[in-house]
Amino acid sequence: MHPLCCISLESPEIGDQSPEMSLTRARSLPAGAVTGFCGSEGNAKGSEATVAGVLYKWTNYGKGWRSRWFLLKNGVLSYSKIRRTEYLNLPSSRDDVRFIGEISTNRPSRTDSGGFRRKQQKDVGIVHLKISSFRESKSDDRRFYIFTATKTLHLRTNSRRDRVAWIQALVSTRSLYPLRTLNDGLSIVPKDLSISTVRLKKRLVDEGVSENLVKDCEQIMLSEFNEIQGQFKVLCEERSNLLDTIRQLESSDDIEKQELEEVSDDDEISFYDTREFFTEPSVSCRPVKEVTNHAREEEQLGNTFNTSEKMYDEKEKCDSRYPNIERRKKLPDPVEKERGVSLWSMIKDNVGKDLTRVCLPVYFNEPISSLQKCFEDLEYSYLLDRAYEYGKAGNSLLRILNVAAFAVSGYASSEGRHCKPFNPLLGETYEADYPEKGVQFFSEKVSHHPTVIACHCEGKGWKFWGDSNLRTKFWGRSIQLDPVGVLTVEFDDGEVFQWSKVTTSIYNLILGKIYCDHHGTMEIHGNCQYSCKLKFKEQSILDRNPHQVNGFVEDVLGKKVATLFGKWDDSMYYISGDGSGKLKDGNVSPDASLLWKRNKAPLNLTRYNLTSFAITLNELTPGLQEKLPPTDSRLRPDQRHLENGEYEKANAEKQRLERRQRMSRKLQENGWKPRWFRREGENGSFRYVGGYWEAREQLKWDECPNIFGEFCEDVHNSEDS
Repeated sequence: MHPLCCISLESPEIGDQSPEMSLTRARSLPAGAVTGFCGSEGNAKGSEATVAGVLYKWTNYGKGWRSRWFLLKNGVLSYSKIRRTEYLNLPSSRDDVRFIGEISTNRPSRTDSGGFRRKQQKDVGIVHLKISSFRESKSDDRRFYIFTATKTLHLRTNSRRDRVAWIQALVSTRSLYPLRTLNDGLSIVPKDLSISTVRLKKRLVDEGVSENLVKDCEQIMLSEFNEIQGQFKVLCEERSNLLDTIRQLESSDDIEKQELEEVSDDDEISFYDTREFFTEPSVSCRPVKEVTNHAREEEQLGNTFNTSEKMYDEKEKCDSRYPNIERRKKLPDPVEKERGVSLWSMIKDNVGKDLTRVCLPVYFNEPISSLQKCFEDLEYSYLLDRAYEYGKAGNSLLRILNVAAFAVSGYASSEGRHCKPFNPLLGETYEADYPEKGVQFFSEKVSHHPTVIACHCEGKGWKFWGDSNLRTKFWGRSIQLDPVGVLTVEFDDGEVFQWSKVTTSIYNLILGKIYCDHHGTMEIHGNCQYSCKLKFKEQSILDRNPHQVNGFVEDVLGKKVATLFGKWDDSMYYISGDGSGKLKDGNVSPDASLLWKRNKAPLNLTRYNLTSFAITLNELTPGLQEKLPPTDSRLRPDQRHLENGEYEKANAEKQRLERRQRMSRKLQENGWKPRWFRREGENGSFRYVGGYWEAREQLKWDECPNIFGEFCEDVHNSEDS
């Protein structure tokens, strides 16, 4: 769960109205008993019966309150969208079901022909009551809440009497499945059981049974016992795994002590409650032409060269000429338990201010700096390798197509990434030497106000450089980031492409599921034959197919020679000529050729949603620390503590470094200059002046101050020079 906590709101109104903006503290209801709710009948036979009925559940601002069919059975509360066939989920004996409220209000789900669907409705959400708590609303006598370790259900009945019945059923049912009883019962079960056949053999011998028959009886008995023992071991393992899961859920969030008003109603998405309305179709696996099979495009363009499939493999592959470095697959396990923090309490006094000047706790950061995040744009650097080879072979069109795919691929890692990177200190640097990818990358924070980061990367036949400055604004419920700066790719044969990034917006900071979107127009200008224009479509509320990117390539005469389309978080395709290829109903035109496909997500996911590539960026591989300058981001203490899950230390170090960072503007005004980059002209871009990798080889870091240490004279002397 992302640490940007959201606020839950209440409303006494009926219908599809949003909860009112006044926060009220809900009264806690203990599991053992409920004053005014549980009578003698609640602990009798009714507590064991299946309970069913209709409740209204708050979904989101777009849909408001929606009726759902709830079923309480065996300590589990499940709910789904209402339809008459829901009776199929009930026990065969209607006498075993206790209905709460009117059930005749169930809305049927109709097919296109007007008849009722016969397909059984699947559960939308499931809540295990043994690890949940319940609370009633003070402001509305029909509302109550169910809290788990990861989500909150805001529910409403038609009357106060119905709420009393539901609370009574929930509490009574949970009392039948106490966690302590399950734990104690499992702990006293012996792990190893054995059986003796001595008495049985003696009895059979006394009866005059032959020795062979006695042995047969003994084998039959042992065989039956072994089978039962195997089944019992499987059952114990399943229960042990269940206990481990429950303990993890309980330790991940102290439900009874947290500030419940800071939890969002819109966790509805976790239950896929709106799946049938907001489905994002996946790209069909129908055969499409790969980039290596572009003979028809070559004929149209008059190209006669032969394409090497090995040279233009669609997948990125390690070059055998370079060493294969083993990099980590996951982040370290956290040392401490993470705390929840209210975002609204942090930003309510900073609406309209520059995000880079707002001090936030370390809980809102991911263990990566902005310098390292620049290198994330190079995750799919093989696209530039391929572009170089295509241009070298004479196919300039496929060169710019791959450059365009590379420009889009840099956004793929932002999906699900809601934490902000660390803002580097003035003079902070980062190097990335990835010989298995054939790239060397270097970046430096060259200006504190405005914040400007410059980078330079060299690959197989190309150079990539640029500087970036983000203009950021809080707008209450969202953040807008407008990038300033130009990115440049220059190939060894002299062809150059330049472009700027599009606007990024982060929505639902206060209420709802946080998500980011990229929108705007990206123009890729070339100095030779082709240029490209890409349109990042802005996502709307009812968009069934978000994250779309469409564009075209045109020659110097303005003629469209190729069309591009895809999604910035998934893949990009192209069609030769002024085509009309689109992602229609999730399917790709059979004439389309695949340019780029996003890598699969890592197996070890964290709350930061880092990609497999991003997980490696802050790693200190063996022998690396001794070679790094004291300004490298990997040596930043607050960032390292956060990666290790040492949140208290990380927060303390972050505050210490931010106090030091306040001196940066004064140092910059006194004539401080970057160490490895210089600005071209008065308002030009920053270019790498060279010398870093040579200094690294000789370990000459005399001119690099220890910016992460305590204040000392050498820092001031170095930065004032």
